[in-house]
Amino acid sequence: MKAKFPTSLPFPKWLRTSHTIPITPWRSNSRWVAPPRTLFILLFGLWLFGTGEALLVVAELGNGPWTVLAEGVTVHTPLTIGSATFVISVIVLALWIPLREKPGLGTIANAVVIAAALQVGVWFLPHPEPLWLRLVFVFTGVALIGLGSGLYLTTNMGPGPRDGWMTGIHHRFGIPVARVRLGIEVSVLILGWLLGGTVGLGTVVFALLIGPSVGWGLRLMGRGRGIAGESAPALEA
Repeated sequence: MKAKFPTSLPFPKWLRTSHTIPITPWRSNSRWVAPPRTLFILLFGLWLFGTGEALLVVAELGNGPWTVLAEGVTVHTPLTIGSATFVISVIVLALWIPLREKPGLGTIANAVVIAAALQVGVWFLPHPEPLWLRLVFVFTGVALIGLGSGLYLTTNMGPGPRDGWMTGIHHRFGIPVARVRLGIEVSVLILGWLLGGTVGLGTVVFALLIGPSVGWGLRLMGRGRGIAGESAPALEA
């Protein structure tokens, strides 16, 4: 009699990620008005996100696509990386107009707080020299971006400029979200690299782990709570 082997190994529950945005006690019903707790979680999550981006920058091993673009802009302008990030967010917001997307307080906060946290992080975080420590910064940065995303996404106060642009193109032209996201990210990465932004091992780590990191962050926010069904959008990472 032949022994039967399992075709797949069980995945540890604590490593499983969420593919939807959970309904949390701090979730706002309005994009513009929210209680203090929701506003704090929104701002704290965005600050963690920007700090995570800063960790990738100071590690100097390669950044995420949008930070590569911002860094490339700084090569050709007097802007700092934080200022360049803010200006790019404003330009992307302007691209919402023909798509008829509706912003929220979270949209504005996303553009302002992430840019500020990124710049403060670049100013004050140490720039490590040993490769192992730079890698620690990269992985920590991706983890903070995932955690920050889990916090601010669950406030339901409006998508960030880039996410709104992505979903707007999806709704207007019927192109699958995953394809829109991939096309935008690849185009931004190539443009940033051509402008002189840093692309390297950190960029690869970001590309491979950012989806699971955000999914894990959302799962952490949804522990012990119901997961959103039809009332919340599916996470496309």
